[in-house]
Amino acid sequence: MTVDSSKKKRYYRKNVDFFKFVEKLKLWPSRSGTLHGVKSMTIRGNTAEIITHCNETFQIFNSKNSRAARCLRNKLFFQACKTCKIPDWKLAKYSSTHVNQNYGSRL
Repeated sequence: MTVDSSKKKRYYRKNVDFFKFVEKLKLWPSRSGTLHGVKSMTIRGNTAEIITHCNETFQIFNSKNSRAARCLRNKLFFQACKTCKIPDWKLAKYSSTHVNQNYGSRL
């Protein structure tokens, strides 16, 4: 008996390192509410540079309380980027992911 990946719930801890969380999800919400797919991520100390599949570059800080961290945890986005072409299975997997304070993988 197989379990459909869109119905399987995944739990991650809320207080894990933000860079590890972004590397695991491979998704990035822009300020306009568009969800981008992450092609590469270069960590330099307390900052990181994200390059998306649509060749946009973002400089991010390692902050668990930032706008982007809240958006990823609470799944606040309006649309997926058409240029990044995020597959439907990845969006379904992301929508079934829960972030919890006391339960889940520590990454």
